Amino acid sequence: MIKRWQRTFTYINRMIDFIAVGLSYYAATWFWLLIVRQDSNNPALIPGNMFWFAFVFATFSVLGYQIAQLYDSVRGKPFRFEFRWVLFVNAVTVLGGGAAFYLLRLTDFSRAALAFFFVLSSVLVLTKRLLVRAVLSRYRSKGYNLKHVILIGSGFLAKKYVKTIQSTPQFGYVIDGYVGDCVIENLPCLGSWETHGNEVLSSSDIDEVVVALDIEQATLLPKVIAATEKYGTKVSIIPHYNDYIPSSTTIQALGECKLLNLRTTPLDSPVNAMMKRLFDIVSSIALIILACPLMLFAAIGTKLSSPGPIIFKQTRVGKNKRPFQMYKFRSMRVNASESTGWTKNDDPRKTRFGSLMRKTSIDELPQFFNVLKGDMSLIGPRPEVPHYVEQFQETVPLYMLKHLVRPGITGWAQVNGYRGDTSIEERVKHDIWYIEHWSLWLDIRICLRTAFGGIINQEKVAK
Repeated sequence: MIKRWQRTFTYINRMIDFIAVGLSYYAATWFWLLIVRQDSNNPALIPGNMFWFAFVFATFSVLGYQIAQLYDSVRGKPFRFEFRWVLFVNAVTVLGGGAAFYLLRLTDFSRAALAFFFVLSSVLVLTKRLLVRAVLSRYRSKGYNLKHVILIGSGFLAKKYVKTIQSTPQFGYVIDGYVGDCVIENLPCLGSWETHGNEVLSSSDIDEVVVALDIEQATLLPKVIAATEKYGTKVSIIPHYNDYIPSSTTIQALGECKLLNLRTTPLDSPVNAMMKRLFDIVSSIALIILACPLMLFAAIGTKLSSPGPIIFKQTRVGKNKRPFQMYKFRSMRVNASESTGWTKNDDPRKTRFGSLMRKTSIDELPQFFNVLKGDMSLIGPRPEVPHYVEQFQETVPLYMLKHLVRPGITGWAQVNGYRGDTSIEERVKHDIWYIEHWSLWLDIRICLRTAFGGIINQEKVAK
């Protein structure tokens, strides 16, 4: 059923995107040149120019969406997949168009109009995709647009898959039956593999075969794959080590060997890593300039509050478990336990001025220089001293995974309330979620949440 109308739906989807992007160009051009600049004689408003520029922008946008696989089935994929790629393709299209306007002197076109075009086209395309998701979800929950699946296996993995599908009807999967020897409740058994396997797979009504064999049945796998290839049936495999594989796993081909990379992160991509580093450099320079008066005030206050250095340097563990010197304004009296002592709310080592700095996070400002050096990032898991890293490595599950990326001044855990003397386990969960779901937009969100609510913490000012 799905195969018959999927191609038509894809054509319609492309056409709607094409129209949305084209209309966005018309709207952005008219709004900026006619209403804002009141430049009715601008060559960009000539009907022929309007049409061809809109046509080119729309064509390249749709082509970019196609390359990004946005017209493939997104059944089961989160909306952030579409959100990220739509913004990326639109940004590349607009930047490319702006460069062409400038280099080829095609027309006197405003960069502000291009920026407005980017925003408008992104909003229209993403809104359309949200509506399509909502309509399809409701449609599928009523029993339409279903993807028919045959399940091979009846053990623990097979039952886990059945439970997942039955709890997510909005994805539109329906299991027509299973091939196996054990009983799965509320699901028709189509027989054992030896007696009915080939007969079941020869049906033309199957959209996909899902193989969920437990390790004891692994010898059946070559036969099942051979049968699906014989009948040209799409097949997916749930490996028996499913519970040990994170969602970010990727496959690397090394000769004839396929390697499962269990901890692949978005920042493993050179493009993503470059974007994040560029964001860190630009942001840290801007913040250092803006915070100069505040840092001067903090330096004077620290010097007057108690004897000792203004800048407190402490060894922390960074990316790939490498130690580095992290900078802070000294908020405590010089003491023997400063390299290992855990700071608490009522810590007697804090000076009154230092307590005020910690309350407002002013003591963290020198870490912008750590970011500029490359030891830290603006956003990331908070770094810890080696003493506690060694301790948590043995007691907190997955703790060391936070060292896959540069540590940050603030992070997902901090803006969700896990800072200072709070649960290490919850902090690590949030850090790992951030690492696995990183995006530039997520970093911007965390920055905004830090600026509008995450700067003031729960520490009390010493009396």
